[in-house]
Amino acid sequence: MKKIMVTGALGQIGSELITKLRSEYGKENVLATDIRRTDASEDGPFEILDVTDTQKMHTLAKDFGADTMMHMAALLSAKAEEEPLFAWNLNMGGLMNALEVSRELNLQFFTPSSIGAFGPSTPKVDTPQDTLQRPTTMYGVNKVAGELLCDYYFHKFGLDTRGVRFPGLISYVAKPGGGTTDYAVDIYYKALEQGKYTSYIAEGTYMDMMYMPDALQAIVDLMEADSSKLVHRNAFNVSAMSFEPSQIAASIRKQIPTFEMAYDVDPVRQAIANSWPDSIDSSVAIQEWGFKADYNLDKMTEDMLAKLKIKLNA
Repeated sequence: MKKIMVTGALGQIGSELITKLRSEYGKENVLATDIRRTDASEDGPFEILDVTDTQKMHTLAKDFGADTMMHMAALLSAKAEEEPLFAWNLNMGGLMNALEVSRELNLQFFTPSSIGAFGPSTPKVDTPQDTLQRPTTMYGVNKVAGELLCDYYFHKFGLDTRGVRFPGLISYVAKPGGGTTDYAVDIYYKALEQGKYTSYIAEGTYMDMMYMPDALQAIVDLMEADSSKLVHRNAFNVSAMSFEPSQIAASIRKQIPTFEMAYDVDPVRQAIANSWPDSIDSSVAIQEWGFKADYNLDKMTEDMLAKLKIKLNA
């Protein structure tokens, strides 16, 4: 990777990904694009882009001289359930456009999948890399279709497509953006701001999670990996930890002993969570490109709270 174009660059992952890429590859070599502009977009090349506009996407990538496309633009799980038709048009239309532009310009390509690609009939514990995928959400349907599309473009056109299945991602930089696992981000904010949190996910509901620094490193490591060693190429299972709400609350109490936790379960997001695995097996990613995660729950909690105290002036 030398010249990288990122779509959805102001989203949950993209906002931190462009910072990491610019620090490692040079500010001038990372073109951030999004449908809106913020102050955060000004630290390097930036262009407004609606990913449903194929022609503009092609023009921006060509004029920038990109050799890599990282397609991060997507509507997340809970919001996709509220607007399934919009989710399909954005998630699948945007992905198809990004794949076509990458094919036409011969770019290396990355897009993330998700544990949302699994469903209630998928094995819930140590979910294997290759397994039954019958999701019951629009977001999950989008992700399965996206995995297959990326495989298709590799086998049909020889496009160097790569991707991972991310679990819930936890970050102190971007606020929750409509995902089912976002309780595990919001809880840290509320712990510092209010000293208590009401979880919309029921106690005992395990989900895979990962701290954002590990997620960003996984993207870079996969994109820099030897292509000849990638058997799966797309949708590698990656995870760092699996926990349920009371466990993250207990981890926070090690830093804030007075923290209180209550529950008010949201049936929509709970149903989504129930359809996902409790834990997934990352061994294929470890074997094929050396995936590793540095943060466990307590190490992440300590870092999250320390960073948020500075951010919130708490």
